[in-house]
Amino acid sequence: MFLEKIDNPDDLKKLNIAELKLYTEELRAYLIEVMSKVGGHVAANLGVVELTAALHYVFNTPSDKLVWDVGHQCYAHKIITGRRKAFPTIRQDGGLSGFTKLTESPYDSFGAGHSSTSVSAGLGFAESEWVKGTNNQVVTIIGDGALTAGMAYEGLNHAGHLRRPNYIVIFNDNEMSISENVGALAKFFGKRVTSKLYNRTRDEIKLKLKAVSTSELDIYEKVKTLSTAVKDFFSASSFFEALGFRYIGPIDGHNMDELIKTLESVKSLSQEAIAHSKENKNNPDFEGNPPILVHVKTKKGSGLATAEQRPGDFHGVSGFSKDTGEPVKKATPAPSYTSIFSQTVCRMAETDQKIVAVTAAMPDGTGLNRFQKLYPERFYDVGIAEQHAVTFSAAMRLNGLKPVVAIYSTFLQRAYDQLIHDVAIQKIPLALFLDRSGLVGADGPTHHGIFDMSYLRCIPGFHIMAPKDENELQHMVFTALNCEKLVAVRFPRGEGLGVSLDSQLKMLLLGKSEKLIQHIEPEVCIWAAGSCVSPALGAAKELRSKGIACEVVNARFIKPLDSDALIKDSNRVKLIVTVEEGAVIGGLGAAVLETLAVNNISMPVLNLGIPDEFIEHGNQSRLREYSHIDEKGIVSEVRKRMDKIKAKFVPKKLATGAPATVALNAIKDLESVPPVRH
Repeated sequence: MFLEKIDNPDDLKKLNIAELKLYTEELRAYLIEVMSKVGGHVAANLGVVELTAALHYVFNTPSDKLVWDVGHQCYAHKIITGRRKAFPTIRQDGGLSGFTKLTESPYDSFGAGHSSTSVSAGLGFAESEWVKGTNNQVVTIIGDGALTAGMAYEGLNHAGHLRRPNYIVIFNDNEMSISENVGALAKFFGKRVTSKLYNRTRDEIKLKLKAVSTSELDIYEKVKTLSTAVKDFFSASSFFEALGFRYIGPIDGHNMDELIKTLESVKSLSQEAIAHSKENKNNPDFEGNPPILVHVKTKKGSGLATAEQRPGDFHGVSGFSKDTGEPVKKATPAPSYTSIFSQTVCRMAETDQKIVAVTAAMPDGTGLNRFQKLYPERFYDVGIAEQHAVTFSAAMRLNGLKPVVAIYSTFLQRAYDQLIHDVAIQKIPLALFLDRSGLVGADGPTHHGIFDMSYLRCIPGFHIMAPKDENELQHMVFTALNCEKLVAVRFPRGEGLGVSLDSQLKMLLLGKSEKLIQHIEPEVCIWAAGSCVSPALGAAKELRSKGIACEVVNARFIKPLDSDALIKDSNRVKLIVTVEEGAVIGGLGAAVLETLAVNNISMPVLNLGIPDEFIEHGNQSRLREYSHIDEKGIVSEVRKRMDKIKAKFVPKKLATGAPATVALNAIKDLESVPPVRH
């Protein structure tokens, strides 16, 4: 009834509260309808329907900015801000992003895919509005586990110091990230700050004060003074007020009446404080009016029973049954790389008591939930804190344990200084396992794990492995935990190739490659890493059928590169090809070029990998095709390159000159062919 009438927040403001409630019911039903077909981040988005509508109803967006943390809770926001018709394309090729995106809408004030960036970004917006002298307000919505990360507290600390009254933070407290929130702060928020007796007492004081004052700001100051003793007794001082915020809440994030009433009061309080601060800007004794934090309690997965009961299972799904509510499970002919990693770690931990497991709020995603159940006393979920995870693990390794540090490739970027300063410089033989390396698909550029080979390869002491299949992965896990070296094992998202698994785990020779296809007189040699080995093998067979003899090498190690094998290959072929599911700048291809240059070898080299751009979201296979690292792309690029090479050997008609001169010139032309980066 209302859904199709709302194309922007101005339309939303025309509704009364009763109509707004009906609209949110329709909106939630529409979200469930679409996500059941195309998938997406189900639980997080269902939990913020009322909150999103209330924020757009009360504030004047986009002049007032909404800054969403962990952008996977922005689906209702997208629909309210004019993207309802395009919503069924979400996370699909050429469709809407699953996260907030600057280029998609003026209502998306800041892009978000990783967590805990919103407080800093929101504060930056608020400060710039303050400097410009506007009355615009900025609202950050943070939650879904993002308050377990250090960056959020850096922002909160600075916000409390700046004291800008135009800044409002909404703490969306659903007690969950992807898995259950962990840590002392999570317990604090769940128990101390939400003391019912304290909040009831505070509300009673506020009601009595309203009888004698009409100013929200005046009421707040009196409440703050009169309730200090009550608050100190029940909550040992409010955590957020200690950081410099005015704390309001908790309130029910699914009660529209309470949401609208509270947010309108907060907006009014903020506006009064803005005016008051401007009036006193030249007063040297004026300390400023603090920003406001509103504590909102929501239920992740609200409106879909199975998602409410198992929100972790509904973090990101490809689809689900509207009848049963269960996620659609596709038939998988092969186990996933993640499951093989998990099985191997658990198998090794059974006989090696020194093995412990560390993850940053991703026990389910990394497969370590299995380890958690088997060996709970040796499992550590540190929250969304990759920096802490790396340094914490480094010290454990230094003190005799064997930490299995499992972090998505894209999230390990957040701990780069720790990898250098706390691990590599001290030569600590830590084992890192980078799940979701390569193109991840629907989550897009914020989540593609395409930079790890480049950013790790330049760090002294690192050994970087990439398995060609799930069987090799289990041997790499075994090698990484027993080789006494600083190691990163990168493996892709999704299922393996369905190969059989060796019953015995074995050590791999560090820095040694594996020749998979060999010819007596090869023209081309493909060096492939990880997930690109299989398409390279298929490409070699296709090239052979077209008259191009092609060898294939499983690099295994991006660092140290098997330079001896590479030099031998360079003496036997006309073209070296590298294929990798990572940034072509700085990865395997760069390592090959550097090795050839150091050894004074000049020859054609074709580097295939992720081009120098941010790859958008879409189907994994389609993205690999776009990057020319699938079988078809490898064949096409090699044939084009070989055509150019062979063209250099075609004798040109010369007015003078002996055949020997023609041949010599052809050789010189070949040697002058520069390396090509795709």
